[in-house]
Amino acid sequence: MDTTRALVLGGGGVVGTAWMTGLVSGLRRAGVDLAEADVIVGTSAGSIVGTMLATGQDFDSNTPAPQADRGGPAPQADRGSLNEAFAVLADASLEPADARRRVGRIALAAETITEQAHIAGISALITAHQWPERELLITAVDVETGELKVWGRADEAPLRTAVASSCALPGVAPPVTVDGRRYMDGGIGSGTNADIATGADVLVVVEPLAHLFPREPLERELAAAGAGTVVTINPDQAAVEAFGPDLGNWAAWQPAREAGIRQAAAAVEQLRAVWSAKGR
Repeated sequence: MDTTRALVLGGGGVVGTAWMTGLVSGLRRAGVDLAEADVIVGTSAGSIVGTMLATGQDFDSNTPAPQADRGGPAPQADRGSLNEAFAVLADASLEPADARRRVGRIALAAETITEQAHIAGISALITAHQWPERELLITAVDVETGELKVWGRADEAPLRTAVASSCALPGVAPPVTVDGRRYMDGGIGSGTNADIATGADVLVVVEPLAHLFPREPLERELAAAGAGTVVTINPDQAAVEAFGPDLGNWAAWQPAREAGIRQAAAAVEQLRAVWSAKGR
């Protein structure tokens, strides 16, 4: 009987993206290919890496280059709006749905790059044009309702637009328009959205920002997912130091990526047995 494997990739900004590309590359060299997952769930940075995996990109020769090397304009963050959004999300007195709606209003009012420029920047990262045939799920949040939106190949969003919406962090990038509605970063409600990956026998969760957030929300998501075997991979101390204080710092790309490659040597021991169980 086949073992169903799900992969969840969480948010993490530029440095989290770099770390995950290094992790994927290092794991492949060691004989564990996360692209073999039956379903991939990507949130924010995870939507970039998940799309790269699902569309068959080579993480050694086709790794996204830092923004300055791509020739595009670096996103100009509206730090005031970004800080305000995080303050709202951290306010325990607010109902979560209300907090997300408030953040949506902040996102709409923030002064950042244009929507077209944001989508172009994401397109340069993922390079793929079409949704893959395999199951790739990308998360975003409706700015008006605060509700989670899960994009897939049967939905109305083109692949690059869906990924751009998942990476539209308030104050950093504008909400993305799909069929008249606006969508912001999928990490606004949850940094992982692991509860989407239901029905898998093996669930692997890669969480670049695990060191910044409490464990309890992820534990609830894992319980809802109901997988028989769960493996979580979080950045080690060396990776956290490589990230630095600014998650959007392109200068930290290479150190963060190298930290992911190094950490793969330890992560492969967690994964080898469960990931090679397909078809047993």
